[in-house]
Amino acid sequence: MKFRTRAIHVGSEPDATGAVIPPIYLATTFIQPGAGEWGTFDYSRSGSPTRARVEQVLANLEGAAGALAFSSGMAATHCAMMLLEAGSHVVAGSDIYGGTYRLLHKICNRNQIEVSLVPAYDAESIANAIRPNTKMVWIESIGNPLMTIPDIPAIASITRSAGILLGVDSTFVPPCIMRPLEHGADLVMHSATKALGGHSDCLAGVLAARDRELHQRLYFTQNATGAVLGGLESFLLHRGIKTLALRVREQCRSALMIAQWLESHPRVRRVLYPGLASHPQHERARKMMGDQFGTMISFELNGDLAETKRVCGATKLFGLAVSLGAVESLIEQPATMSHASYDAMARATAGISDSLIRISIGLEDTDDLIEDLNQAMGT
Repeated sequence: MKFRTRAIHVGSEPDATGAVIPPIYLATTFIQPGAGEWGTFDYSRSGSPTRARVEQVLANLEGAAGALAFSSGMAATHCAMMLLEAGSHVVAGSDIYGGTYRLLHKICNRNQIEVSLVPAYDAESIANAIRPNTKMVWIESIGNPLMTIPDIPAIASITRSAGILLGVDSTFVPPCIMRPLEHGADLVMHSATKALGGHSDCLAGVLAARDRELHQRLYFTQNATGAVLGGLESFLLHRGIKTLALRVREQCRSALMIAQWLESHPRVRRVLYPGLASHPQHERARKMMGDQFGTMISFELNGDLAETKRVCGATKLFGLAVSLGAVESLIEQPATMSHASYDAMARATAGISDSLIRISIGLEDTDDLIEDLNQAMGT
């Protein structure tokens, strides 16, 4: 079956009642057949019928041996990092989400886990950063917020040779566009709050593993630590997945049109969008993603911090908020919002300037979104 068909039907098989939409199980515990005899489900931290269904479709769509649903994207990322022992070293992309930067530098470091940030779009830089104690490379399928594109197959070849794990945060590139496991990654993470849920009403995270053994290691950690997705949220996430491919295709179409318009705007210094021929890794993105390049655009204004804040606050359709991937369009200033947890020097080193704006393209009419940006920039 094709992607859209699987998104609708896998995990949604009718139960004994014949209900087209499976019921939501909110039970926290389950009656067992006997003392010391365990049924399929025993306690909702360990598993529940509703969560099992959404994990089934997520694994299917990612081409994974198994998937796990978490209470947030950061909970999923943290579980992946708990695969590491004290004294381990992680090589991570320098163009990463601020919350991941904070986790690596201000939480994982408490367990003597070291991290080196390198430009993930340069596979050679990753290879050069690997040490004897390196246990994982962590990259993003599209870097946040500078939209850099790593060569996942090349990096996977490096990590396989070194005998270390490759994890990919693919929040910006849902599986209807690209599946990192097919390019050699060992595990893929999504902040499912974003495109997978798609409606800004469900906080969730996902880890999908290439092989069964890794999936079981991750499950053990999730069960032991408890950052699981609840029944109602599992239902909402599963519902959002059913329209994922249609939503994302239209959002990508609008994003390309808006990026092209921004590139010609006199108030804009540069536009960062993988679908533009001007993007340094455009051909790499096209090779891995086909004709869809995501719903996120970053651009720099010809202006200072105050002017950037003014523009972000002047939009009428773009909501001034962090997050992305949902039906409504959003705008934010990474330096003071999504990436404020970066140390100032690290932001400067990464190239996250005060004049950078990041927008998430929703499902509004493209012309209306362009007009909104135009009036906000004062032209």
